[in-house]
Amino acid sequence: MLKYTIKRLLLAVVTVFIIAAITFFSMNAIPGGPFSKEKATDPAVQAMLEKRFGLDKPVPEQFVLYLKNLMHGDFGISLKTGRDITKIISESFAVSAKLGGMAALLAVITGLILGSAAALCRGRWPDRLIIFLTTLFVSVPSFILATILLLVFCLQLKWLGVWSTSNPSYVLPVIALMLYPMSYITRLTKTSMLDVLGQDYIRTARAKGVRESLIVFKHALRNALIPVITYVGPMTAYILTGSLVVETVFTVGGLGTKFVSSINNQDYPMIMAVTIFLAVLMVLATLISDLVYKLVDPKITFD
Repeated sequence: MLKYTIKRLLLAVVTVFIIAAITFFSMNAIPGGPFSKEKATDPAVQAMLEKRFGLDKPVPEQFVLYLKNLMHGDFGISLKTGRDITKIISESFAVSAKLGGMAALLAVITGLILGSAAALCRGRWPDRLIIFLTTLFVSVPSFILATILLLVFCLQLKWLGVWSTSNPSYVLPVIALMLYPMSYITRLTKTSMLDVLGQDYIRTARAKGVRESLIVFKHALRNALIPVITYVGPMTAYILTGSLVVETVFTVGGLGTKFVSSINNQDYPMIMAVTIFLAVLMVLATLISDLVYKLVDPKITFD
């Protein structure tokens, strides 16, 4: 396992480098720049600002300089706010991580329960109801779902307050974030459970008189977790960085909101930092999910 982990980590470095290169050169290929939208910016002042931040150099040279700073853990400063990007990410990610952590945990637990229930009640009304709801939640775009939740429960019924830094309400953002992954996990769990429940060793266990609850939770569900784990890794990384649309609808000051703002302002260092941060989270989450396979099924090898 150690050899496999080292190999994956080296591959992860290459992956992050490729993502950084594509993002950097694509970003610089877009017309305009971070200072071109300023009101009444004097050309001399704009040239001075570009020289101050190294934007007057050729793009390949800028990329090399950025990588050198990145090797020392320096993401640079925001071209719009002048703040250190590392501090911005740490502050905004704390909000996104709390929001995303609750959403990911609820999505996994609820998805496993509903998927198992649908598999055990196959063809009956609980199964049909669960599949109908999960299909609905998968089909509705997240920005529509978030807007409906905001309009109904905040503005019409006034059961919950709108998000504010002094009194943050996590209920609606968590629900909006969790419904799609929960629905996907439910369908994965149901499909995998049905496949496992049809195996010979399950029929043998039932013939021996093993309790149904023991068959479901010890044998069937454990062996049905592999497809779910495959999805949960990248899903968790994406949710932890904050869904861009959901954070924007609820005005949550998380990492997703900062990312959208940096794109609108063409804040190059901020765009690069958030993209690399997300790529690292994705790679690590995928690696962890692969390693968890071994714990769920000891028969799996990494050769």
